[in-house]
Amino acid sequence: MNMPDDVSSAISNSALGRVSKCPEKQPILYHSLHQKKSSVLALSADANYIYSGSQGDDISVWDKRTFTLKTTLQGHTASVLALEYAPERQWLLSASGDSTIRVWSGKTLEPLFVLNPYMETDSGDLFCLNWNSPTSTVYFGCQNTSIQWFSFESLPEASPPASDGGCAESRNACALSLERVLSDTGSRSGTATPRRVHKFFDSYPQYERKPADLNARNPTFPSPGFMTPDSVSSRLDDCVIPPPLQVQRTAQTLSVPPENMIWSAHYGYVYCMALVPSTNREGSNDPAPGTVQDTKLVTGSGDATVKIWSLSSGTPVLQHTFECEQGAVLSVVVRGDTIYAGCQDGYVKVWDLETKTLVRRLIVSENVDILSLSILHTDLYTCSANGEVQCWSALFNMTASWQAHPGIILSSIITRLDDDTQDPSIASSDRFVLVTGANDDQINIWEVSPPKLAPHLEPDLQKLGLDGEINLSRDTMVYALSKFVSIPSVSSSANHKEDCRQAAVWLRKCLIQLGAQSSLLPTDENTSPIVFATFEGKQTERKKQRILFYGHYDVVSAHTHNWTSDPFTLTARNGYLYGRGVTDNKGPVMAVACAAAELLGKRALDLDLVFLIEGEEEAGSGGFEESVRRHKELIGPIDAILVSNSTWIAEDTPCITYGLRGVVHCTVQVSSQGPDLHSGVDGGAAAEPMVDIVKLLGTLVDNDRRVNLPSFRQCSLRMPNTSAYTDRTTDDSVRPLTEEERQLYKVLSGVIQTPASTLSSKWREPSLTIHDIKASNATDATVIPSAVTARVSIRIVPDQDLETIARSLKDYLREEFKKMKSPNALEVTITRNADWWLGNLDDFWFKALEDAVRDEWGIEPLRIREGGSIPSIPYLEKEFSCHALHLPLGQSTDQAHLPNERISLSNLRRGKSVVERFLVKVSAKGNVENP
Repeated sequence: MNMPDDVSSAISNSALGRVSKCPEKQPILYHSLHQKKSSVLALSADANYIYSGSQGDDISVWDKRTFTLKTTLQGHTASVLALEYAPERQWLLSASGDSTIRVWSGKTLEPLFVLNPYMETDSGDLFCLNWNSPTSTVYFGCQNTSIQWFSFESLPEASPPASDGGCAESRNACALSLERVLSDTGSRSGTATPRRVHKFFDSYPQYERKPADLNARNPTFPSPGFMTPDSVSSRLDDCVIPPPLQVQRTAQTLSVPPENMIWSAHYGYVYCMALVPSTNREGSNDPAPGTVQDTKLVTGSGDATVKIWSLSSGTPVLQHTFECEQGAVLSVVVRGDTIYAGCQDGYVKVWDLETKTLVRRLIVSENVDILSLSILHTDLYTCSANGEVQCWSALFNMTASWQAHPGIILSSIITRLDDDTQDPSIASSDRFVLVTGANDDQINIWEVSPPKLAPHLEPDLQKLGLDGEINLSRDTMVYALSKFVSIPSVSSSANHKEDCRQAAVWLRKCLIQLGAQSSLLPTDENTSPIVFATFEGKQTERKKQRILFYGHYDVVSAHTHNWTSDPFTLTARNGYLYGRGVTDNKGPVMAVACAAAELLGKRALDLDLVFLIEGEEEAGSGGFEESVRRHKELIGPIDAILVSNSTWIAEDTPCITYGLRGVVHCTVQVSSQGPDLHSGVDGGAAAEPMVDIVKLLGTLVDNDRRVNLPSFRQCSLRMPNTSAYTDRTTDDSVRPLTEEERQLYKVLSGVIQTPASTLSSKWREPSLTIHDIKASNATDATVIPSAVTARVSIRIVPDQDLETIARSLKDYLREEFKKMKSPNALEVTITRNADWWLGNLDDFWFKALEDAVRDEWGIEPLRIREGGSIPSIPYLEKEFSCHALHLPLGQSTDQAHLPNERISLSNLRRGKSVVERFLVKVSAKGNVENP
C-alpha cells in the first residue's frame, strides 16, 4: 500500500464551502487495477466482485479478495455507460451506448436478460440506471431525453444453466471466447446481430459529408460487435486468472412497453439518477422507506435541472424541478432529504428535498466537470475531470483533497471489503473503500472511514420509537433534549447554517416519532426552515379547539472557554441540566412536545396542538412572517397561541408572563465619503465623522436623561436611581399605570426584593439605548476614521405606535444632523422592529393556564411582564386573530444567552405537567365560544 503521489498540499477555500482547520489524514491507496486501453466509465460492486464498465464494450469482473481479473462479461456492442447491482436478486444490470440494458447473474456471471428500450435504438445512449428493490423495477435515462422503466416483479427468477460437473482449463475458455468473438455471426451472449445504425446519434459532423454508421460514435474503437485479433489477444494477456469455462446460455429478450416511457422528461440528455431513500447504495445509512409510496426518483440532465419524480403510483409523476442555473447536471447522489448535484460548472448544488430550497453551493473546482459523486454515511466524495477527489463533511467542511488520477475521473463507488488480514477489532461491515475509475485505464481503491456521527444522527434515536402504546417517561424527554442540544444551531453564524437546517430536520423526525404529522416550511434561501407539526386530537362530533405553540430551535453562540462543561453536550449537575438552549428555547419545546405525546398515548388529547418552531428567532426572525402568511391555509384556523420563551422573576414561585415591550433597532452612520486620514496630518482640518456622531447621539437625551424624540416628550419618565413616579397626565401614547397594576408591583417587589418603580421602569416604560459605536479603522489611535456606525434601539410599550416611533427616530436624527451643518453624510437605517404585546388577563384561555399552574405547583402564580421583545407573538395574534399566552418554565438564574445556561430538571418536568393540565382543561371547555 502507498500514498498517492500527488497529494494536494493546500485546499482552496471559498465562502460557499468551508475547509476544515484540521484536515483529516489523506486516504491510503490500497490497490490499483489496470484495464489496458479502456477507460473506466462505470463501476459497481457486490460482496464478491468489483465490476467495471469499459469504453470498449465489455464488463471486467474483479475478485474483491485477490484483486485479480475473474472474467469479462461480453454482450454489449458499445461502451458500457452505467452499472447497477440489485442485491435482493443478486443481479448486475448494465446500460450501454448500444441502446440495451443487460442483466447478469451475480452468482454465475451468466447473462439473464436483454432489455430493449421503447423504440430500441432511437433512444440513443443509455447514460444511467437505477434499481428500485421494493418493486423490482429498473429506471434508466436516455440520450433522447426520455426516462423509461421496466418491472421484473412479475417475471420468475431466472434460473442458472445446468453445470457440466466441472470446469475445463482456463486457457481453453479464453480460446472459446476468442472463437466466439471472431465468429461471422457476431453472436455474444444472446445477441444475434449488432444494433442498427441511428441516423442522428450515429451521424458525423455535417462538414464531413459522410453517411451515418456505428463508427461515428466510437471512432477509436473497432466496429461494435466485433474485435480484431490483436485487441482480443491483449485482453487475454490481461487475464491474470483466465475466465472459467461455463455452459453458455441465451439471454431472454425483453422490451419496455410504450406506456413505460416519459417523452422529453428533460430538455437535454438524462445523465444521472438516484432514488430517495438511497438504501440500495453501499455506504448509505438512510433508513428504508416506510412504504413503497415514499420512494422518489431524482434525475439530472444536460438542461441544467434536477427533477423529482414521485413513484407512488408506479408511473413517475413530476413533483418539482430544481434549476441549477448553468451547466449540465452530470452526477447526483442523495442522503436523507438532501440532494447533491454535481454540475458542469464545477459546483455541487445542495438541495433540501422537503423545503425545495437551495441549501449550499460547494465550489469544488470552478469550470471543471464533476462527473461522479459518492456518499459514505454523511461524507460526500466529489470526483472531477481534473483527477481530483474531495471529501466534504455533513457541515460542508472540505476535510480532504487529493489527486486520485492523472486523467479524468469518470466513475466512483463506495463498497465494503472483507479482508482476512485486517485488524480483527474492526468489523468487516465497517471497512469501506472508495473505488475510482478514470480515462487513464486505472481503477484505484482508497481506504476511507465512515465519519463519526453527530449525537443527533446516531441510530439510537430509535429509543424515541414508541412500540404500541405510547409510554413516555421523563427520561425520554431528557434523552431527546440531549440530542437536540448537541446540534449547534447558531442562527447568527454563517458557519452554522447547515447545523440549523439539521436541527430542523432532527426536530421534524422527533415530532413524528412522538406522534405528530410534521413537515418543514421554507422561509427563503438565506434563512432556516420552520418546523410545522400537528398533534391531532381525537375525532369527535363537535369542533375541536386548535392551539398553536410557537417556539424556536436556534440558539445564540457559546464560547466554550467560559463554560464549565461543553455547551453542546447536555450535562446534569445538582438538579440542573446545562447546555446552550436548554432554557432558551429547546427545553420548553421538548417539554410541550412530550406533553402532547403523553396525552396522545393516553387517548386524552381532545384538541389539535399545532407547532410552529422557527430557526431564526435569535437573528431577527427573518422570513418567518412571510412563510406563515404563505402557508396560512395549511396551518389552518387557530383559537389560541401558547409560548414558552422566558423565565420566572425568582427561583421558587411560578409565573405567567402577560406583557412584553416592543423594540425598534436602527443603525446610524456618519461618513466622510473619503479614505481614513492621519490625525497628525489632517487633524483639525477635517470634519471628523466620529465627532459628528458623538454630538448627534448626545442630542437623543437631555441632562435629566429624558428622551428628546417628539413622540417621547410628553412622556415624563421615572428617573433612574429614584423611587418616585413622575406625572404623565400629559402623555397620550403610553398607557397609564392602573391602581391594580401598582398593587401588583408592590407584591412582586416583596417577592424579589426589588423596588416596584424599578419593575415598572423595566417592564412598562419606553427606553432608548445606544449599544455600540464602531469606526472604519479601530486598530490605530492615530487614524481619523472615514466612517463611524452606531447601533441604537428604542423599547416601546402600550400604546405607543411602532411605525410612528421608528419614523420619529429617523426624522429627529436627520433634523439634528442638518443643524450641525457638517459636510459629512448621514445614513439612518431601521434594521428590524417588533411590536409590544399585552395579554388579556380576563379571558378563558389565561384563566385556564393560571389554573393549570396553580394545580401543579399548589400556589398562586405571579403575573409578570418583561422588558424584552418576541416579535412573533404580536404578529401571530394579528395574523390568526386570537390571544396569546406566555408560560415561562425557567428560573431567573438560568443564564439564558450567557455561559453555563441551565434549566432546573424539576421545572422542566413540572412544566410538562402544566402543559398537560392546560390542554386537558381547554379541551374540556370545548363547547365554550372563544373570544
